Amino acid sequence: MSVRIRLARGGSKKRPFHKIVVADKRSPRDGRFIEVVGFYNPLLPKDHADALRIHEDIAKKWMAQGAELTERVQKLFALVGLAEKPAVREQPKKSAPKAKAQERLKEAQEKAEAARLAAEEAKKAAEEAAQGSSEASSSAE
Repeated sequence: MSVRIRLARGGSKKRPFHKIVVADKRSPRDGRFIEVVGFYNPLLPKDHADALRIHEDIAKKWMAQGAELTERVQKLFALVGLAEKPAVREQPKKSAPKAKAQERLKEAQEKAEAARLAAEEAKKAAEEAAQGSSEASSSAE
């Protein structure tokens, strides 16, 4: 039997509340479970005491027996220090801009860089002109 530690949703419409449960991975999300490990209320601020309550001894027991953590539960356990933070997955390449859009972005970046360089040169020229005129006025006196 493959066991997972996952969230089971409770609460009313638009007022979610989750139990952190140990369940057979084949059972439905809100269906049969083996044991309750904790509670998570996403509506409360993260620093609130009742936002996340975990029975650490029960969770450690199930993790030692080989229970898998879902990604969301692994993030929650990482906040408490029971598990490592999950690795960030790379975004799918399908959603990346296509070739023409990438060319337009590159051209826009090159134009912005050229404008920045021109602005710096104009600033330097203005500073040199100001220093030159101040030296000329001091030597005339």
